[in-house]
Amino acid sequence: MEDRLVDAPEILGQAPAMQDVFRAIGRLSQSNVTVMITGESGTGKELVAQALHKHSPRANGPFIALNTAAIPKDLLESELFGHERGAFTGAQTMRRGRFEQAEGGTLFLDEIGDMPFDLQTRLLRVLSDGNFYRVGGHNPLRANVRVIAATHQNLELRVKEGLFREDLFHRLNVIRLRLPPLRERPEDITLLARHFLQKSAKELGVEPKRMSDEALAYVSTLPFPGNVRQLENLCNWLTVMAPAQTIEVKDLPREMIGTGSAESARPVPRAEPRQPAAEFDGGHDLSDYGGLAMPVAEAETMTTVRPVTASASVAAGWEHLLAGEARAMLESGQPEVMDALTRRFEKAVLEAALGVTRGRRVEAATRLGIGRIPSRASCRSWDSTESGSWFLSVKRPGSPRPFHYLRAASNCAAISAKPSPPLASVT
Repeated sequence: MEDRLVDAPEILGQAPAMQDVFRAIGRLSQSNVTVMITGESGTGKELVAQALHKHSPRANGPFIALNTAAIPKDLLESELFGHERGAFTGAQTMRRGRFEQAEGGTLFLDEIGDMPFDLQTRLLRVLSDGNFYRVGGHNPLRANVRVIAATHQNLELRVKEGLFREDLFHRLNVIRLRLPPLRERPEDITLLARHFLQKSAKELGVEPKRMSDEALAYVSTLPFPGNVRQLENLCNWLTVMAPAQTIEVKDLPREMIGTGSAESARPVPRAEPRQPAAEFDGGHDLSDYGGLAMPVAEAETMTTVRPVTASASVAAGWEHLLAGEARAMLESGQPEVMDALTRRFEKAVLEAALGVTRGRRVEAATRLGIGRIPSRASCRSWDSTESGSWFLSVKRPGSPRPFHYLRAASNCAAISAKPSPPLASVT
């Protein structure tokens, strides 16, 4: 079993959409051309970038990855191009940037769509003539790197909105490689789940667990908005938390039970044409002609990132599921059913809002129409209970009294049933 894990390729997939990706990687193996990788979060964009580097003429050089969205704007320029000693306060020594570190290899720029607009000009200059300057430097340096960029954003739309330079877009978008979300390749879920269960067991030094046929069929119907990363996290959770070696549907996390269909092992495919895995700038794809250009749609109809949506059956039937849960709780004699269901509903909505806004609490609270969502650090000033949990009463605008209660033992987004002291009220 360990041999199979060691011998497994870095990217797994049997779906037709993934086979297109593999063929595109093969056709790009002897090229140094710039590649743009698009796809939703969690689809494996960095893995594909590593594969492109591994199978390229630059395989013996370094692979340097930089998430442009994770570096503060004031530091990103120094991270990319380096700085000279004394270039700014705190620059005690000369520092080589990522372009110099990736000399002779590949520089992977993740989340390129979030790069600040004023830095896009400097990156464009490097891509156009291959020269750059360290911050505070006067001598030009030559960049000998292959640039691979990735984004989950629709760059064409950002160009139209004036948030991304059109000339930089065309410099980066020489060949576009689109990674399909997991919902477009449900036939790969079983293969990936078995691989991740083995991988997780090996990392933890325990016996690998396996999913029953019913559990695999059920998991294959889940929407997985977090794509492959979410599936891997699920397998890690099951390796630790599942009580038996054989995982059944009942062993899945509670939030995942009821979001799939045990009767249907595969979701209904969309009635739309499959998009090409790779495209040249201007709308030419690599899917059929062994690397030759084949005209397809114009730039406006090129690959875009679709918003994540639940399956039609889930979207249309969540009220029915809620009614069934309420009926079961009432029949079992549980007290305060309305409060319990309300807390669970509000917890799910709050976590969804924080996810959509990427943790921006003020924006999430505004879009939900509730009071301010506090930071985790501010939880320390709240009164605590004997259980060690922290509570805050949040008042909705226009409401006569506070009635939302947020618990934050480890996450400020969790909902609690217990009221907080009046001093913690946020109006």
